[in-house]
Amino acid sequence: MASGAIVDLRKLLAERFPQRPVPATTLFRSGLAALDQIGGGGLPKSAITEAISPHVSAGSALLVHALLATARESDQFIALIDGCDSFDPQSAATGCLPHLLWVRCRKAFEAIKAADLLLRDGNFPLVIVDLVLNAPEELRKIPQTSWYRLQRLVEAAPTACLVMSRHSMVSSAQLKIVLENRWNLGTLEDESAIAQLRFHVQRSHLKSEVTSQRSEVRS
Repeated sequence: MASGAIVDLRKLLAERFPQRPVPATTLFRSGLAALDQIGGGGLPKSAITEAISPHVSAGSALLVHALLATARESDQFIALIDGCDSFDPQSAATGCLPHLLWVRCRKAFEAIKAADLLLRDGNFPLVIVDLVLNAPEELRKIPQTSWYRLQRLVEAAPTACLVMSRHSMVSSAQLKIVLENRWNLGTLEDESAIAQLRFHVQRSHLKSEVTSQRSEVRS
């Protein structure tokens, strides 16, 4: 994409998703007590968090919806980079979609390029990169240098970057969490399912962390 087109796109994003003034913070509150406790109050900004969803129905889609609901409640805008064009907007709660920039991609490489652009822009408090449904062989082709580049970009931005995938692959992630849920259709239809999301810490390099041992947090 030409530099002029990138500038125009950034202006369009700023006009379409004007961020409301909010108190300066180093965290994006997820609204999930279990997840916020892991991050010391929320997802760390200026850092990459990797959420590993190791099997089907582990809860990655519910996590996206929970974060979108929080954005609506706090009157903020977030970006979802959909690596396999799998997000279902009809499943979003009422009033949530106006707070979402949905970037629809077909391949992981497209998602990485989109993340590069949005992190450079720095206009969103949360950028989600959803690669859960992308094929493993496709994800293995992403060089670690790409993740380190994204880490350098997010370090200079007031943005929390959440990368979701089936397997651990982001070596530069400061926080790695695993979704520990095995749900069926009946469970997912339960209105309280989001509050029941469970996580455990696989690795954390957060400065606020007191201990580095693996811990489990339940809501």
